[in-house]
Amino acid sequence: MKKDELYADPQQVVPDFIFDERVAQVFPDMINRSVPGYATIINMIGTLASRRVTRGSNCYDLGCSLGAASMAVRSSMPHQDYALIAVDNSLPMLQQAAKLLEQDQADSPIQLVCSDVRDVAIERASMIILNFTLQFIPAEDRADFLTQLYDGMQDKGLLVLSEKIALSNEASQNLFTEMHHSFKKAQGYSDLEISQKRSALENVLIPETLETHKQRLQMIGFTTVEVWFQCFNFVSLLAIK
Repeated sequence: MKKDELYADPQQVVPDFIFDERVAQVFPDMINRSVPGYATIINMIGTLASRRVTRGSNCYDLGCSLGAASMAVRSSMPHQDYALIAVDNSLPMLQQAAKLLEQDQADSPIQLVCSDVRDVAIERASMIILNFTLQFIPAEDRADFLTQLYDGMQDKGLLVLSEKIALSNEASQNLFTEMHHSFKKAQGYSDLEISQKRSALENVLIPETLETHKQRLQMIGFTTVEVWFQCFNFVSLLAIK
């Protein structure tokens, strides 16, 4: 696993963040050093799948990056009577995911699809994973996208939604931002790297409040919406149809 040093050198103009070949090469290091609790979320997605993915159904990993959540699902499933579809719009990320899947010792296939997640037809879904994906979709498209997912889910189907959130209280927002920066510094990132990465994401990753996420999911029709994980301004929710 290559170390993330993409923002180690000063840049006159920091371009918007994209999931290109450079990011694909360092993504495991980047995500684990940037998102507190990421490994826990991935592991628990596998546990959730073992209980919620039903026979004859589909499980979707939308915005799958390098396939970590998909591999957690595959390794945790007690049966193979389901389809696992992993979707990402970045070809470099999917190409790297394919290499990692080849190294993963498991029999159940994972279907890799290069597509905008909004263009995927969702059918017979017993579980859908949106692991830090929705935040990259334009805010005005999120309700329609989630409604599309809801309509393609089976009754009692499970949506796992992990997001970086904004806080409505300014003092709380500042506190959690400071704590997140402290976390990244403890992981070896410099102030320069943190600052330049923040600039790269500023117009790309648009966070919303937890209240916005919960209210939208409830309005769409999900009967149960609960936070099951939170560390600073990173949360993961369960939503059951």
